[in-house]
Amino acid sequence: MLQLTGRGSAHTCDGLSRRDFMQIGTLGAVGLSLPQYLAAKEQGVVDKDDERAGIMIFNLGAPSHVDTFDMKPDAPSEIRGPFKPINTASPEIQVSEIFPHHARVADKLSLVRSCYHTGAAVHDAGWQMMQTGRQFSGGIDSPHAGAVLSYLRGRRTDLPAHVVLPETMGRGGGNLPNGQAGGFLGKAHDPFALMADPSKPNFKVPDLLPPSEIGEARLERRRRMRDVVDGTLKNFEATENAQLLDSNFQAAYRLMTSEQAREAFDLSKEPKKNRERYGMNRFGQCCLLARRLIEGGVRFVTINTFLTVFDEVTWDIHGSKPFTSIEGMRDIVAPMYDQAYSALIEDLHQRGMLDKTMVCNLCEFGRTPRVNPAGGRDHWPQCYTVYFAGGGIQGGQVVGRSDPIGGVPAERPCDPGDVVATIFRSLGFDLETNLPGPTGRPFPLVDTGKREIHELFA
Repeated sequence: MLQLTGRGSAHTCDGLSRRDFMQIGTLGAVGLSLPQYLAAKEQGVVDKDDERAGIMIFNLGAPSHVDTFDMKPDAPSEIRGPFKPINTASPEIQVSEIFPHHARVADKLSLVRSCYHTGAAVHDAGWQMMQTGRQFSGGIDSPHAGAVLSYLRGRRTDLPAHVVLPETMGRGGGNLPNGQAGGFLGKAHDPFALMADPSKPNFKVPDLLPPSEIGEARLERRRRMRDVVDGTLKNFEATENAQLLDSNFQAAYRLMTSEQAREAFDLSKEPKKNRERYGMNRFGQCCLLARRLIEGGVRFVTINTFLTVFDEVTWDIHGSKPFTSIEGMRDIVAPMYDQAYSALIEDLHQRGMLDKTMVCNLCEFGRTPRVNPAGGRDHWPQCYTVYFAGGGIQGGQVVGRSDPIGGVPAERPCDPGDVVATIFRSLGFDLETNLPGPTGRPFPLVDTGKREIHELFA
């Protein structure tokens, strides 16, 4: 996560240096480049795709596809597991009985049951590949899909272009970059990380408020600074003081003092009934906050279902402690996830936002087709399921097929490059676009041969 630091010694008429300002706040990454998009907007030339947005739900830990979205009821018991498939709102889709709410919205989502990757069977290798479309090599870290959107389109409002909830991923066991950064595009395109649990009664956004350890004198300096701009930001930007600030400083300043930003992050504005609809837990409230942020102008939100595979009940169902059992997935993980996801899809649809907002549910790999001796399933990158809704996706269908035990793709294999290309297609990008590469040479948006999963689009 980008940490902002002031440079130089510019002062406002209140005697505040830029360094003072940066010390007062604790801002993380806020997408601070001066986007080409803004210049075009000022001239009235705005891309028709500008309203498109994305939400990536990353199912950290990796759900067992055979127990969730690609069930094998006719396979032997050691393959099919303990759960039964159920019918859904789409005649083409069956899901596990542990996902009754998914069944209700299945006409709005489409499954891809033939994903795979050739990377190591460790969590963080899959994290980086699925979020960037590439396996990192040669010291080059590829940018997250949201970072690419930040670079190509910039911010729309005072809010960052890309936000990650509730925070970036922790350890995965492989000591590898997790793919949730700006990569070679630079720290300016790292996501803004919330760094708080929105389900807590006293939830506040650390980067929009002074930390508790700030002294009274520094708080007073910030109060005076905010007095200058609250309610009159446009007037301030026209003053000589504002001209002393470079684009990074202005972006941080605008976020920190923005009523729009505070409003978007303020879950207390939501009716209690709607908050409960999503579930009063960390993931549920992150999904609700994602909807508010997209509504407020954020272009891309990444939601981590969990923060690490250690010390949490997650999708990582090896079956024995310290990992999760299949029963733990059934009783704890699935109900929380099922409720929040269906609420998000229904809420976006009811507000008329789903057509412009792609929601993709990704994971780092699948789980072994055969149940292990501990009663769980282990890592399996050879085959898994991801799914999409909204953003031009045709709902209610299944793309691809796995073999009879869910071991390998049997039809329409798709790898991480194809998945990320699908995200870019939904966001309206030309897949022939080049990015500025780490060596100064053009870097292709997607690797040669990688294309969107075209069957998903209406």
